[in-house]
Amino acid sequence: MSKLRFASLPLALLFVASVASAQTDPGVQSASRGTGATIINPSNDPSGFTAFFNDGFNRFQAVETVSNSANNGLGPRFNSNQCSSCHAQPAIGGSGASANPQFQFVSSGVAPNNATPSFVTANGPTLEARAPFFLNSSGEANTGAPNGGVEDLFTVAGRPDAGNCNLTQPNFAAYLAANDLIFRIPTPTFGAGLIENLDDSALLTNRAKNLSNTLGIAGTFNRSGNDGTITRFGWKAQNKSLHMFAGEAYNVEMGISNEVFPQDRPLPEEELSAGLPSSCLNLTGTGYPEDTSNPNQTTNAAVLDDVSAFANFMRFLAPPPTGPVVLNGAQVPASVIAAGSALFSSIGCAACHNPSPGATQVSNFVPALSNVPVNAFSDLEIHNMGTRLADNVSQGNAGGDQFRTAPLWGLGQRIFLLHDGRTTDLYTAIEDHKSNKSEATTVINNFNKLTTAQQQELLDFLRSL
Repeated sequence: MSKLRFASLPLALLFVASVASAQTDPGVQSASRGTGATIINPSNDPSGFTAFFNDGFNRFQAVETVSNSANNGLGPRFNSNQCSSCHAQPAIGGSGASANPQFQFVSSGVAPNNATPSFVTANGPTLEARAPFFLNSSGEANTGAPNGGVEDLFTVAGRPDAGNCNLTQPNFAAYLAANDLIFRIPTPTFGAGLIENLDDSALLTNRAKNLSNTLGIAGTFNRSGNDGTITRFGWKAQNKSLHMFAGEAYNVEMGISNEVFPQDRPLPEEELSAGLPSSCLNLTGTGYPEDTSNPNQTTNAAVLDDVSAFANFMRFLAPPPTGPVVLNGAQVPASVIAAGSALFSSIGCAACHNPSPGATQVSNFVPALSNVPVNAFSDLEIHNMGTRLADNVSQGNAGGDQFRTAPLWGLGQRIFLLHDGRTTDLYTAIEDHKSNKSEATTVINNFNKLTTAQQQELLDFLRSL
């Protein structure tokens, strides 16, 4: 026995040493970096857009109900009841918070006649669910019948303001059993106005530079089906503008028809048959669209419809500042952050996550949006990301394994990572970029050849963004 204890001691010490020397994600940086401020300089705001930013900021936090005249009519199907419940981390306009508000919707009466889906957890990511394919009569995913549409988590059934609308939730158990359900988490909106104000020519010039690589990275752009120009918002860069982005979210995530999307939205399977039942139409009693401009209001900002107000709020959100990094209670030296930045470029991460794809065009809104470098760490292109990240959902020109290069600014304070929030660990998120047919495989191989100390430097750099 004594020999066994003695012999195992070096192994135990070796294990402790290996744990101590392993690379560690510094985690979400909690110190305030000033994220969530406006890009507008109030002393240089000739058109008075500061008032529109403040108005949009307030509306972004408004709680929607079904038939209360004070707002615009939640449902009949929805994922959340306010913009800020999905976009809260680390400030209003960001990504999902650590406490998932969706987990409380049933018990709090937001969705009283519903069941909380099994994949919605108290401290997991705020989620949107999509079924890549329709199910056949045997309950199997029919790969010849692509779906891809959002399956809203909740209905207004049972609410005192919902009348006789008694919709049922999607059959999530059947979709899960068929392995036919994928998830998306909210994208942060900081700096969105700068991304919107990039001219296509800047992006095309940047892409031409990116193509000069030996890493197997190609990339292309998603494009508008209307005018053929580059689209840039959403996980697959499917939306052209912040108005489109806000209008789609209001309609799809909260069920509110608006001037951009004027009709109530059925589930994809309802859209193929009879649509929504009459008992679930015009629940506000005011007609369509529910969200409109308000010409009789007295202040300029109040005249806008909610979608325009949301767009202005996001448009004028400043990009997230960089900041110091704390790891295991100690601040990481600036020299380590700089070394990580150099490695980020040398192993090829920057071939897609470009520090900047270019500078903005002249803005007709505010001077702060004019001729500014967009330090988003993204090329805004869509790339083939391989089998590990593929979700089998196509949007616009983006196929089932293609995703927009996620902007990394603000990464230091994000909790849930990748398009579906599958991990909170940066190291895991990096490794998940490598799989069959992924353009990132060579880069991840380069990352895996780094020493543990070098990998740590790169992780520290990422959490400084």
